[in-house]
Amino acid sequence: MIKFFSRIRYHLLDKNKPDGRAGKTAKYFKYAIGEIILVMVGILLALQVSNWNQQRKAANKEEILLSELHQEFVENRVQFNIVVGKHQEAMDACDSLIVMFPIDIITVNLDSLAQTSLGLKRRWTFNPSQGIINSLVSTSSFELISNRELRNLLVSWNDVIIDYQEDELHSQKFVIDYLNPFLNKYFLYPVRFDDSRVDLTMLTSLEFENLIWQRREHLTDILGRDLEFSKLQTTIDRIIELSDTNKND
Repeated sequence: MIKFFSRIRYHLLDKNKPDGRAGKTAKYFKYAIGEIILVMVGILLALQVSNWNQQRKAANKEEILLSELHQEFVENRVQFNIVVGKHQEAMDACDSLIVMFPIDIITVNLDSLAQTSLGLKRRWTFNPSQGIINSLVSTSSFELISNRELRNLLVSWNDVIIDYQEDELHSQKFVIDYLNPFLNKYFLYPVRFDDSRVDLTMLTSLEFENLIWQRREHLTDILGRDLEFSKLQTTIDRIIELSDTNKND
C-alpha cells in the first residue's frame, strides 16, 4: 500500500518538476510532505490492522467464554430444580401432618403417617458450579463480556447465592439442632411407629406440632416467601438466556 502511494508521489513530482533553485526547493518541500503523509498513513493502517486483530481475538475469547458459561448455568439450573423439588417434598410432608393436627393416635393410619414423616428430615442445599465465574474474578476478565447486563449479573452472582443459601443453612441448622433430636429421642430411625418402645403420645404434643410448624416456616422462606428465591431463579434464567451464543447469532 505504501509503495503504491510512493509511486504516485514520484509521478506527480516528476510531472510537475519546476526549473532552477526555486524548483529544487519546491521539489524537496513536496517530497518531505509526501514522506510525512506516507509515514502517517502507514502508522494509521498498522494501528487499524492491530485493532482489528485485537477485536477479533477478544470476540473469539468471549464466544468461548459465553459457551462455557451457558453450559455451566444450564447444569446449575438442573441442580437448582432438583433441590427445590426436595424442599417441596419436605414442605408437602409438613402440610400433610398439619392437616392432621391434633393427631388422634387411635384412628390415625400409622403406616401412612410414618411414610409422610420421612420427608421431614430432607436437607438439601443448592451448591452451584462456579468455575467460570471464579476464573473471571481471579483473572479480572469481566471486561471480556460485552453485554453490560450479563456482566452485572455475573458480578452480583456471589451475593445472590449467599442470600439464598442463608435460608437453606438456617433451615438445615433447625433440622439438626431441634427436629432430628426430637425424632431420634421418641421414634425409631427411619421413622417407624410399629414398635412398643415408641411413645405415640408425643405425636399429640405441642412440642411436636410446634416443630412441624417451624419446619414449614423455614421451608416457606426457602421456596419463595422471601425475595431471594425469585431473584436467584430469575438470575439463573437470565444468565442462560444472555450467554446463549446460538440465540445471539
